[in-house]
Amino acid sequence: MKEQELMQKIVSLAKRRGFIFQGSEIYGGLAGTYDYGPLGVSLKKNIKDSWWRKFVENRTDMYGLDASILMSGMVWHASGHADGFVDPLVEDLVTGKRYRADHLLEDAGFEILGKTISEMNQIIQENNILSPEKNPLGEVRTFNMMLQTKMGAVEDSASHTFLRPETAQGIFVNFKNVVDSFSPKLPFGIGQIGKAFRNEITPRDFIFRLREFEQMEIEYFVYPEYWSQEFEYWKDEMLEWMQEIGLDMNHVHEVEISEEDRAHYSKRTIDFEFDYPFGRKELYGLAYRGDYDLSKHIEKSKQRLQILHPETNEWITPHVIEPTFGVDRTVLALLLSVYQEEEIDGESRVYLSFPSSMAPVKIAVSPLLRNKPDLVERAQEVFAKLKQEFGNVMWDDNGNIGKRYRRQDEIGTPYCVVVDFDTLENNEVTVRDRNTTKQERVSIQKLNTYFAEKFETK
Repeated sequence: MKEQELMQKIVSLAKRRGFIFQGSEIYGGLAGTYDYGPLGVSLKKNIKDSWWRKFVENRTDMYGLDASILMSGMVWHASGHADGFVDPLVEDLVTGKRYRADHLLEDAGFEILGKTISEMNQIIQENNILSPEKNPLGEVRTFNMMLQTKMGAVEDSASHTFLRPETAQGIFVNFKNVVDSFSPKLPFGIGQIGKAFRNEITPRDFIFRLREFEQMEIEYFVYPEYWSQEFEYWKDEMLEWMQEIGLDMNHVHEVEISEEDRAHYSKRTIDFEFDYPFGRKELYGLAYRGDYDLSKHIEKSKQRLQILHPETNEWITPHVIEPTFGVDRTVLALLLSVYQEEEIDGESRVYLSFPSSMAPVKIAVSPLLRNKPDLVERAQEVFAKLKQEFGNVMWDDNGNIGKRYRRQDEIGTPYCVVVDFDTLENNEVTVRDRNTTKQERVSIQKLNTYFAEKFETK
């Protein structure tokens, strides 16, 4: 299957089955925004719940946080975002449309990592790079990606702030609060899931590059001398979680970022890239940030964001290992990983082979015929029983049984339960497996145990 064709199929399925819709669609859409439908919300929740359990709840060295999206403008000046959070912008001289210069150069086959604005300008001029509309381009210039907003009734400079472009700074400015409240010992981490905003010049590739997106992020505070071993530990933890949620690990690549391309405060950074249909792109990141962020906030806030060393009794500024995960990019990578096509008895079948822990719907319950009251009543009893136990259970009586199976396959439902005429006699239902399409009879009394064992082992 061609990569472009696969992407089109994913986008179509996501809308058709209620995973993801274009933002503000009835008004023509708003670029760089997407709305998650009923199944998309469930899928996102499963991803976030899995992440939170593994990296926060099940650990003894981690603290959760939910920092405000709106923060003092001083935070962003201290962190360097107000002055340095920029992208290279270039304008089509005929249409006036604006583009990311680095994206245009990447599409033209040029390596742009580490390139300065002047170097990008030089490449465009020397190679006569044109806009997508085949028009000449202007000079490359910097563009601040933060979305500015105003607070309060009076419009002045003091009312200006930003929608946060990352969740990390909310963790750093709450470091002192967590230390004062819980007196943690190094090493320890603070984990957060939340929205972030970036004023992308050209959002593209479905939900890969958005203006509003969600991050799962950890700042793990360590003694400076142990940063290297902690870095390796977190690398392994990230890879393990990717496998647990069902990403195709054949499409995941570790990329060591060279010294000239790393942030100036980083001694080591790894990007985990994924083979998307539009190219190999960053999925997650793991960075050693040193004491850069805490030191900057100490300098600007005049607060002690430090910990007392238990042996030397001296105040030290911890160093930071930062594992960062994008929720939306995970959703897209997972959809691509589980998308399957096959032919059965001359008919094509599309299904999403989610692990049961990720599936938006775990079980679908149907009466064989929707116009038979006895079947419907018994099926509703089975549905209520399973719904109470497993939560993500769907009632489906729309269309014939074949159409229901195909619909549930596209949703990624691991199991379908059908109440038929034999059920009324022997109290057994048909359970169909999504991946194999095999069916077996199971007693209604044993259904909860049957599925509990299935979900525990898969």
